[in-house]
Amino acid sequence: MIMHDSVRALLSRPGDGELIEAAGVEHLFRLTAAQTGGRFGFEEFTLAAGTLGARPHVHHAHDEFFYVLDGELTVHDGDGETAVGPGHLLAALRGAPHGFRNAGDRPVRGLCLYTPAGYEDYFRQVHAAVAAGAVVDDDMLNEFRSRFNTSPYLR
Repeated sequence: MIMHDSVRALLSRPGDGELIEAAGVEHLFRLTAAQTGGRFGFEEFTLAAGTLGARPHVHHAHDEFFYVLDGELTVHDGDGETAVGPGHLLAALRGAPHGFRNAGDRPVRGLCLYTPAGYEDYFRQVHAAVAAGAVVDDDMLNEFRSRFNTSPYLR
């Protein structure tokens, strides 16, 4: 008889998860570090028309993958910006400069995956700071990002 450890499959139904609005982006965290033992984070995001998602930055401790479901997302890949639509995937591996915004006139919906998980805590902290009255600006965001081994991309 083969024995299996007690790890169980995780089922997340449509709409399940933790909803956080941070700096103009709506995040629905479907899987978090707490649920996956830190292995993987998975979110659905919505970016309103004309909204800056993130200025170019670099993650030094995790990889991040963006997949566009609907709308047109403008992504920065370290060299410049490119507008991409449904089906496009941006892989921002550790050390790769990247950023994103919605330059269009309708919302963008997409998926974002993190490995290892844990970066969702950055968004929780930004959300909590704003709820407590903090103003979102580059200095504030850079201070929070530094807590998660992330730095601004200065070129």
